[in-house]
Amino acid sequence: MTGFGKLTGVETKLLLRDPGAIFSMVIPLFILIVFSSGVAPGDTMLPALSMTVAVGLVGLYMVPTTLATYRERGILRRFSTTPVSPGALLGVQLILQLVFAVVSSALLVAVSVTVFQAAAPARVASLVAAFLLGTAAIVAVGLLIAATATSGRAANGIGVLLYFPLAFLGGVMQPVDAMPELLATIGRFTPLGLFRQAVHDAWSGAATQPLLLAIMAAYAVVIGGVAARFFRWE
Repeated sequence: MTGFGKLTGVETKLLLRDPGAIFSMVIPLFILIVFSSGVAPGDTMLPALSMTVAVGLVGLYMVPTTLATYRERGILRRFSTTPVSPGALLGVQLILQLVFAVVSSALLVAVSVTVFQAAAPARVASLVAAFLLGTAAIVAVGLLIAATATSGRAANGIGVLLYFPLAFLGGVMQPVDAMPELLATIGRFTPLGLFRQAVHDAWSGAATQPLLLAIMAAYAVVIGGVAARFFRWE
């Protein structure tokens, strides 16, 4: 097995043993189960909301905490002296976190449709595009936190503190219609708000809004670029 393959295997085992990963998998499923009794069969809003929670936890909690902890402990620095570069470790981590987000979201889709009789996604291709672009935008924010946080604990705190206002503005904690107009307008253009709306549009069969996809792509490129510029290996 190559060094990259061994690294992937080790990081996968560490991810599966991480209590934070279990938390990020269980919480969206818990939200889906608890609130499903209050929605009618064929609902599309709750599954989209649950998926937003899942991806938000991965991008704003798991990604920055893991990478900042690796830097704090000198793991990235030590990799610079081995055939496997620090960049390879970073790449493996991002791939694993994306796979984790995909698995968590797929589980939510399956449970929503088969157990709680939610409507099946109407526009699968649009849903995939919204998921990938939205996840890239949210993970970019997590990378920026990881790039600037002084420690794993600091990254954890920043991610959690940022998650809740973004979730509130994005319509995850309460319906957008119940929010003041100004806050609702701001929330529509936050990473979580864009993700939730784009996923819900695709799930419900509404027409895809190219502007939402374009803004998420811009977030991914711009914020990801800033994170790469300021990311420190030591």
